[in-house]
Amino acid sequence: MVAVAELSIPTAAGVFDAIAAGPPEGRPVLLLHGFPQTSLVWQRQLAALAAQGYRAVAPDQRGYSPGVRPPRAEDYTITTLVDDVIAITEALGWPTFDLVGHDWGGAVAWWTADAHPGRVHTLTVVSTPHPGALAVALRIDEDQRTRSRYMRDWRETPATEDRLLADAARLLRTLYANKVPRDAEDAYVRHLSRPGALTAALNWYRAGRPSHPIGTIDVPTLYVWSTQDTAFGPTAAQETGRWVTAPYHFETLPDTTHWIPEEAPDTLNDLLLEHLNGQGG
Repeated sequence: MVAVAELSIPTAAGVFDAIAAGPPEGRPVLLLHGFPQTSLVWQRQLAALAAQGYRAVAPDQRGYSPGVRPPRAEDYTITTLVDDVIAITEALGWPTFDLVGHDWGGAVAWWTADAHPGRVHTLTVVSTPHPGALAVALRIDEDQRTRSRYMRDWRETPATEDRLLADAARLLRTLYANKVPRDAEDAYVRHLSRPGALTAALNWYRAGRPSHPIGTIDVPTLYVWSTQDTAFGPTAAQETGRWVTAPYHFETLPDTTHWIPEEAPDTLNDLLLEHLNGQGG
């Protein structure tokens, strides 16, 4: 059994909570979670990476870590979230690192690889298309516009927190679609039910558009998408390859929903390790 340890990572923005596994001298991998989850989403990946000698760290990102939970939505811009990634890796002493992200963590991963290609050795994004590809899909594809309406609702509805947490968080629990292990679902709900936590998580949606466009990615990239993803449709997924100039591999998981790291952990682990091992140390 691979041991998973809890970490506290001090930065200028505050202290990030994290979980980690693998030898401290191992090749560093940073894993970024999305909404409405925490670093616990990566437990199976941490174990698989550690077993292969990697040093894997998964932080609770801004708003999810109590030590970095500013109240204002404008403190959750994509530029700030990317700055957090760099601050975390600098605190860990990692000049370069492999980067993995799912859902919102995937968006942050794309933007980090764009802004800091010299720091990111490889990129693996699960579910989330390249932001430029998503923008294209939103412009030309009514299906994607329909899928993305929830984001506008969450941005513009102040009562979203109350609705999600009402009746023992019934609506929040429906988001996991019975595809996340129940103990993990309970842990996420407990975490997001704490004072200020859900508002902080929703501030990611409310922070406003990026101040500048994202470019193409010049980092070796693996993109894993699933056919039953309700948030991201095939148009954006298939468009994503046009936004990567480095070696690129697109993998589609059939009959799998948005919650790939927990619903198909073994498949994802195999793909991730193949990608990392194929790019050397």
